[in-house]
Amino acid sequence: MTYSEAQAARVRKALAGRKDITEKQLFGGIAFLLSGNMCVGIHGDDLIVRIEPATTDAMLKEPGAKPFDLSGPRAMAGWLLVAPAGTRTDAALQTWVARGVGFASSLPKKRPARKQ
Repeated sequence: MTYSEAQAARVRKALAGRKDITEKQLFGGIAFLLSGNMCVGIHGDDLIVRIEPATTDAMLKEPGAKPFDLSGPRAMAGWLLVAPAGTRTDAALQTWVARGVGFASSLPKKRPARKQ
């Protein structure tokens, strides 16, 4: 599946100025990683957001939020997809990106994988 370049550009703009963000192809889309931990990404037109797992049910009540269930019938706690309707405005997108960055910031930095 391809991902929306327009959505990716909006996320890049929302993350502008952060030196600790890298991009990686994941989930058939693109992921934005903070110190090696995914914080947000794009899958199709949807925004992928990584959040505190305990807040998943509450976050699913937000406009456009839906379970992240790309890997099968069970959604993963701590991961959401947000439809374009939930990120239509720059302020809404920034709120979701900030949530993802906030959670990823709480995780230990990942060491780069060793090349074999």
